[in-house]
Amino acid sequence: MTEIQKIDFSPSNIEVGSLFLRSFSEVLEQYKNQKIVILVDENTHDCCLEFLITSFDSLKNAEVILLPAGEENKVMEVCFQVWQAMTEYQISRSDLVINLGGGVVCDMGGFIASIYKRGLNFIHIPTSLLAMVDAAIGGKNGIDLDGYKNQLGTFNHPNYIFVDPVFLATLPEQEWWNGMAEMLKHGLISSESHFQKLVTVKSISELLNLDLIAESISIKTRIVEIDPMERGKRKTLNFGHTFGHALESFFLTREPISHGHAVALGLVLESFLSVHKLGFSSQQLDEIVKVVTRIFETLCPPREDWDEVWNLMQQDKKNNSGKVKCVLLADIAQPKIDQVIDKDDFLIAMYFLQNLG
Repeated sequence: MTEIQKIDFSPSNIEVGSLFLRSFSEVLEQYKNQKIVILVDENTHDCCLEFLITSFDSLKNAEVILLPAGEENKVMEVCFQVWQAMTEYQISRSDLVINLGGGVVCDMGGFIASIYKRGLNFIHIPTSLLAMVDAAIGGKNGIDLDGYKNQLGTFNHPNYIFVDPVFLATLPEQEWWNGMAEMLKHGLISSESHFQKLVTVKSISELLNLDLIAESISIKTRIVEIDPMERGKRKTLNFGHTFGHALESFFLTREPISHGHAVALGLVLESFLSVHKLGFSSQQLDEIVKVVTRIFETLCPPREDWDEVWNLMQQDKKNNSGKVKCVLLADIAQPKIDQVIDKDDFLIAMYFLQNLG
């Protein structure tokens, strides 16, 4: 690919490549007489912030606000603390917020910027592969409520998204694979060729291919442009997330697992139910199971806790009329939205996951 790849996406300007070769400096120049706030968590504060602020003189006077790391801190109490700090710094509506971090920072930072004074301009600089291909893209911002994922949120797009692979070097290897879960999802719902490229990935160097990353981003942006408010086609991006969010929430109060790990397990479970309910190919299910279990540990809650997982699924924001709904596959690249699953469907899927383990 060229040194800079711009992805056509009307709500946000998305650029893939080095920050030094892109329009980032030009954007900062627009705010030379304004205040800039950089939101980081403990990880990006230690591993990414110094590189950013020492590389761009425009950021030397930026206010840095530190968020506690982890999904368990993606809550309203932390947002209030940030809004109070912004008030102390006298941040105005003409100022800029830069969210430097992974999925939690992008989700929460976008929410914070969208709410404060009815909305500030903000930029995402995602630092994890998962955030680069998914969390930073599409304008969904949100926080958790009472242990339920993303119960409060907004649809509001960042002005710019700068995807620089230099930040991936700060991550442990498993974090790179976590991002692959969302890339697999993009292939399964939209592009068999993208899925097959990912199936053949055996090493980090193969995964961290900028063309592959840009292709995954482009799949998501095309879907979001068709249905920005998630009333139809955009719901397909929730494939793997009905089970995934429930499992992530369940393990959050025990030994937390990453969002990517939870989604990967959700892809397996919802593909399994696709076989039983929509005639999805069992051979394709085997291929999905093979690639997921090669990368992720097969974790299943104890049988006595399955009711708790089911209760978490019943709180999923995609549900309506008291029915649990998810995305299933008739075939690869043929997703079906709003598929109702009942307690029996849930149980046979959980037995399948238990047996895999």
